[in-house]
Amino acid sequence: MAFHNAEAEEEAIQLSPQKVSIKLRPNDPFTFPVQFRQAKNYPVDLYFVMDLSKSMQDDKQEISLLGDLLAGEMGKLTNNFKLGFGSFVDKETYPFIGIDGMWMRHLCKGEVCEPPYEFRNNLPLTKDTHLFKKRVNETNISVNMDKPEGGLDAIMQAVVCDQEIGWRNSSRKVLLFTTDDSFHHAGDGRLGGIVTPNDGLCHLDAEGRYNESLNQDYPSIGHLASVIASKKVNVIFAVIEKFVPLYSSLSSMIEGSMVGELANDSSNVVDLVRDNYNKISGTVELKADENDDVFVGFKAQCEEWVNGEFGPGTKCGNIGIGQNVTFEVTIEVMSCPTNPSERKRSFFIYPVGLNEKLLVEVETTCECECEKPGVGVRRMTAKCNGTGTFECGACSCTSGTFGKNCECSASEMDHDHFSVSCKRSNTSKVVCEGRGQCYCGHCECFPLTPDDPSRKYDGRFCECNNYACDFFEEELCGGPSRGTCKCGKCECRPGLTGPACDCATDQEACRAKENGLLCNGKGECVCGACVCDQNDHYRGPTCEDCPICPGKCDEFRACVQCTAFESGEITKENCDANCTYVEIVDQIEGWRLCTFRDVDDCDFYFTYSYLLDGVFVQRTKECPPPVKLLAIVFGTIAGTILIGLTLLFLWKFCVTFIDKKEFEKFEKEQKKIQWEMDENPLYQEASATFSNPTYIN
Repeated sequence: MAFHNAEAEEEAIQLSPQKVSIKLRPNDPFTFPVQFRQAKNYPVDLYFVMDLSKSMQDDKQEISLLGDLLAGEMGKLTNNFKLGFGSFVDKETYPFIGIDGMWMRHLCKGEVCEPPYEFRNNLPLTKDTHLFKKRVNETNISVNMDKPEGGLDAIMQAVVCDQEIGWRNSSRKVLLFTTDDSFHHAGDGRLGGIVTPNDGLCHLDAEGRYNESLNQDYPSIGHLASVIASKKVNVIFAVIEKFVPLYSSLSSMIEGSMVGELANDSSNVVDLVRDNYNKISGTVELKADENDDVFVGFKAQCEEWVNGEFGPGTKCGNIGIGQNVTFEVTIEVMSCPTNPSERKRSFFIYPVGLNEKLLVEVETTCECECEKPGVGVRRMTAKCNGTGTFECGACSCTSGTFGKNCECSASEMDHDHFSVSCKRSNTSKVVCEGRGQCYCGHCECFPLTPDDPSRKYDGRFCECNNYACDFFEEELCGGPSRGTCKCGKCECRPGLTGPACDCATDQEACRAKENGLLCNGKGECVCGACVCDQNDHYRGPTCEDCPICPGKCDEFRACVQCTAFESGEITKENCDANCTYVEIVDQIEGWRLCTFRDVDDCDFYFTYSYLLDGVFVQRTKECPPPVKLLAIVFGTIAGTILIGLTLLFLWKFCVTFIDKKEFEKFEKEQKKIQWEMDENPLYQEASATFSNPTYIN
């Protein structure tokens, strides 16, 4: 089917072919090309899922203004763009929210808050950007009690509710999830008495609200990832810096998702959408449905590959509109199903994040046409020694005869003539290496273990054990997709090597930065990592580091100073004549770094290589800021005066405080003294006694 763009009402076709039907025999691989071309004006559905808890209040105002800006930016990429909006808070039960209205009034702090809800579809996908702005402004914030939010429930409903949200079948679906906190997941619902697992179905009522919030638990991450992959939705997690690592871990489990750092007020949402959409639309990655016993391999012919060659991988990036990318797809059936009804099977190959897919129908041929009853059968023919039936190019011998042409008799099967043909060498004392029995000059090998007759020794003389190879990831030779075991040694598929097919043949990680040589020519690249020569002095990931090699920093210092900064001890004439290998650059990187400090107390940097000529010096030096001597002097004087005044103030304050306390104590004692008039008990008034000496009796 030919490619074509999304014009008028026609659906775009970006993947070709759309259907392949092949017949294969087991272990007989078949390779065919698949092409992808990014169509012009491919429909885009962008649905916002926004956290509207209280902490996102300022972000809501910013996002309401983005409708026209987003339409303008997306209009540069496609003229078929729709925008929608949904919001979430958390489950409407304790401990996720409070048990009465007091907590809500306290958290809302006098502002208008909406009662909590799990998820609500506020605006299905539409081309009306003014309506988007209106609906965002009309939607009030809400509050919840705990930190994590019900974001996974919101994503699940936004993804599975195709009709309610308005997802189009033939569009690139992008869900932008914005929040400033973490998320609840499966099992957290038990805190509120909710134990029923999430069923992954749409449960939006007529008002767009999720009405199973109090009946079903949060979805698990694995369940959510499976639903997103099946619905072909690309999720962009726009979160604040604090939670970027958490959502990056979540994104690694969800096919076709990305993470962007959200500004504190969500002012960079347009940039996030544009940049991540370009990454999503500019990258194509092919994947295949899982199918037991069928190997599907990919090779990609990307623009970055040299000479247009195919390289291992399923992904190509930096794809522009109208640009073709070719993949080679290899299909191989690993064994023949015993049940004939299972020999016809089908699966899909699809680009991640898009609804387009390639239907692959595989029919396994387990027998030849000639093996069907009555087709090309010749009985008792001379080709089979007159004792067998010739069918499908081989003899089927009657009872009592053996051999390729039924030339052997059962009575002669132990004859010495036949036994010699079953010995590996003239010195062998036993036939078939003791692992089989000689029948008419050829070995019939024994099973490895009596309990499994299907696993036998192999080889002409039963010398091989096809089950004695190394294991990788608990499978022999890493499994059929990586290699097969032949005579005790793994035979790996293209692109793999190692004793258990556990190593990739890609050697780019072993290339030295300085000269591009594998392991710098000082070691071997083993399993994608350098093993440096023990007799040499070079070490490190690419054998470029030489701890005991003499450095050349001091040797080049003088030339660097005179060439780049016109300083140092070398004259200009000598510099021009002997320092031509020095090159001035804006920024240095790689190789061996040298750092020196000149007489101006400034640091300058340059790099050099042991194996390549040339010294690269950074154009600018790093100098310390000039010392402000007057500021230091006056600052010291001012500080001394300030400290003295402070100490004087503290002394005065202490003296005043103590005097005040003493005075208050004196006044209090004065008030306790009582003054009154009274006689002294020891006091006697003065008296005068007169005696007349002339008076007697």
